[in-house]
Amino acid sequence: MPIYYPDILDQGTRPKTFSYGDKDVMLYALGIGLGADPMNETELAFVYEKGLKVVPTAATVLASGRGEPLPTKEGHRPSAPNYLMLVHGEQKVELHRPLPSAGTFTAESRTIGAFDKGKDKGAVLVSETIWRDEAGEKVVTLTGSSFCRADGGFGGPSEGAPEPHPVPARKPDISVDIATREDQALLYRLNGDRNPLHSDPESARRSGFPRPILHGLCTYGITCRAVLQEIVDWNPERIASHQVRFSAPVFPGETITVDLWRDGNVISFEARVKERGVTVIKNGKTVLRS
Repeated sequence: MPIYYPDILDQGTRPKTFSYGDKDVMLYALGIGLGADPMNETELAFVYEKGLKVVPTAATVLASGRGEPLPTKEGHRPSAPNYLMLVHGEQKVELHRPLPSAGTFTAESRTIGAFDKGKDKGAVLVSETIWRDEAGEKVVTLTGSSFCRADGGFGGPSEGAPEPHPVPARKPDISVDIATREDQALLYRLNGDRNPLHSDPESARRSGFPRPILHGLCTYGITCRAVLQEIVDWNPERIASHQVRFSAPVFPGETITVDLWRDGNVISFEARVKERGVTVIKNGKTVLRS
């Protein structure tokens, strides 16, 4: 089923109520590598219920599952990109207030943009998911883009897609190495994304990889961990938003080097695999609360 424009801009989901607890928060932190040293009391605060802290990027997994699709408007055609040819392009989490260690919220999603790069160049879809609390106040806004390699030429606008954040041209102010474990994807997948590309060697080979790859959102969480560690002294309440552009996969067991630039309350960053010299995250930006 192709993309129909502008009909796709009316697609979304009904509000879905969900809850999470401390177990979900701790599992996410373990999944991005925190707590590897159980005697490190700074990291322990993210993986132990005593005074539990929440990694801001956990918002990408805590609202498990999608809500029921909205009914198709009369005269509109439902769109569905070719998911076999779709890759995650960008991700942003905006926290309207710090995440609690447990809670009940309502989430609803919608498509907010569809950009046609040409019949042979694909398309970019932009989606937004908003969490609200029981009083109806916004808690989190998640914005993500997908590059649909087989869905160009649908007649939508070619311009207007979100522009990537430019990182400074100067040498990074800080660089930090964060090791991943050989089994990291097997643990991270328990947060909800059980795509066999991240666990099954045969599935990975069919997708063109020599072995299973790490989830892009795991790498995303690791870059947030770098900001927590190097910039805000492990205080997650300082992080108001965190966004990235995905550029290449990580294989579990590799070391991720995160380069950071600080300009006031804006932190720019990129990430690369130390062993291969491949950039895996580009155009990263964290906005801090004062």
